Amino acid sequence: MEFYGEQPAGDLTYSDVFLVPRRSEVTSRLNVDLSPKDGTTATIPLVSANMNSVTGPRLAATLARRGGLGVLPQDMPLQDLDAAIRWVKEQPVPWDTPTVLPSHTTVAEAARILPPLEGYGIVVADESADVLPVEKIRGVVSAGRLGTALPDAQLGDLARARPTSIDAEDVTDARHAFDLIVDSGAETVCVLRHGMLVGTLSRRSALRASLYRPAVDADGRLIVAAAVGINGDAQAKAKALVAAGVDVLVVDTAHGHQDGMLRALQQVSELGLPIPIAAGNVVTAEGVHDLVSSGASIVKVGVGPGAMCTTRMMTAVGRPQFSAVLETAQAAHLMGAHVWADGGVRYPRDVALALAAGASSVMVGSWFAGTVEAPGELLTDAEGRVYKESWGMASTKAVRERFGRLDAYELARKELFAEGISSSRIYLDPLRPGLEDLLDMITSGVRSSFTYAGARTVDEFHDRARVGLQSAAGYEEGKALPVSW
Repeated sequence: MEFYGEQPAGDLTYSDVFLVPRRSEVTSRLNVDLSPKDGTTATIPLVSANMNSVTGPRLAATLARRGGLGVLPQDMPLQDLDAAIRWVKEQPVPWDTPTVLPSHTTVAEAARILPPLEGYGIVVADESADVLPVEKIRGVVSAGRLGTALPDAQLGDLARARPTSIDAEDVTDARHAFDLIVDSGAETVCVLRHGMLVGTLSRRSALRASLYRPAVDADGRLIVAAAVGINGDAQAKAKALVAAGVDVLVVDTAHGHQDGMLRALQQVSELGLPIPIAAGNVVTAEGVHDLVSSGASIVKVGVGPGAMCTTRMMTAVGRPQFSAVLETAQAAHLMGAHVWADGGVRYPRDVALALAAGASSVMVGSWFAGTVEAPGELLTDAEGRVYKESWGMASTKAVRERFGRLDAYELARKELFAEGISSSRIYLDPLRPGLEDLLDMITSGVRSSFTYAGARTVDEFHDRARVGLQSAAGYEEGKALPVSW
C-alpha cells in the first residue's frame, strides 16, 4: 500500500481515507480471487467474530459454505462447543442446511426462526428427526407465507402438497441445479439422496454456489474455528477442540499484549497443533512481535472499534483502526504471519480499506448479528420491525454468562468492572435479512475495489492499493443521497 500524497503524522480511521483508482488490467470482478492465503482454507476474507450474539453453528456453517470462517465463542461450555463443531462438520456443502419443523408448529413459533420474507423455505415434517425419509415430509412452506397466515395456524395445514425434490445424484453442477429448480417451478426444493433429505436448495442458493467456493477441510467438510480464553487450562481445552475437528484455534482476550496471553499462547503452541493459531487483540507492532514469537500465526488487531464496545470511552485505550492494521500488518509480514482486522467495519468500503492496509481477513461482529442465521430468536418491536438482541463480550450480560457459576459475591465483583453494551437491538435489513445477502454486498464491493486498484489477489491488492486522506466533508460527499430527497 502507498499513500497518495504526503504520509500523515497522526493515526487514521477507515472514514479518514479513501482508495484512489489507478490503471487496471482487471476487466471483471469475477476475475478476482479473494482467498486470504493466511493458512486457513477460506476463500473469502471474512471471519465472523467470536461473540455469543454473532456466531453460532448455524451462522458458521452458512459462512463456510460461501468461503468464510466462523469463530465459535469461548463462553460456550466445552461440551456445547464440541457439539457445535461436530454439527458444522456434518452439514452439506453443496446444499443449504434444511430448516425442518414439525407439522404442529404454529406460524408464530416459526416466525421466531425465520422472518416472513421470500427466499427461505421451511420443510414441514410429520416428526422431528435427524434423519428424515421423504415419506415423512409433508411439504415446504415459503417463509413469506408466515406473513399472511394466522399466528395460530399450523404449518402442517399450510403444507398441503408433497414437496418438489431433486436427486443429489442427478445434479452435475450449480448451473444444472439452477435449471432444475427453474423447471420445477418451486421456490425451494428438497434435495434427496437414496430417499433421504440431505438439504434444500433455492434458485438464489444455486446461483451463489456458482459464484462462491466453499471453505472446506482436507476431508471436504465445512471449516469452523473456535476460541479459548487465557484463564483456566487453555491447553486442555485446545486439545479437546482439535479432537472435535476444529480447523482454526483462536486464543482471545480483550488486551492481548499481556503476560497471561503469552503464557496461554505458549502452552497451546507447545502442543504442536496441525492448525493455524490466531491470538489477540493488539494494536501495535510490538504486540504482533510478542504474540507471533509465542506461537501465533495470525494476530487479531483492534481495541475499541466495535459497535458494542465502550473500551475507548471508558478507558481511553485503543487506536484508530486503519493505522492499527497498517502498522501491525507490516510487522506481521516481516515475521511470516498475518493479521485479521477485528472490528470497526460498517460498510463494504471499510473491508476493502482493511485489506488495503494489509489485513488478510476482516472480522465482522454486529453487522452479522442482525441476520437470520445469527444466534437467538427473531423478535418484533411495537412497530412490527424484526430484530435480534446483541451485546458486547465485556458487558454485564456477557460477564453473567461467562462467570455464572461463581458465587453471588464474586459475580457481583466481576460485574462492577464490566464494559460494553449489554443489550442492543440489531434490526434485520428487509432487503438483506440473511448472512448470504450481506456476503453478496460485501464481496461485490470488495471485488470492485480490487478492479479499481488493478489487483487480482489479496496480495496484489496489498501492493497496489493507493490510499488518500479526506476531510469529514469528503467522507459525507461519498454517501448516496436519501431516496426521498
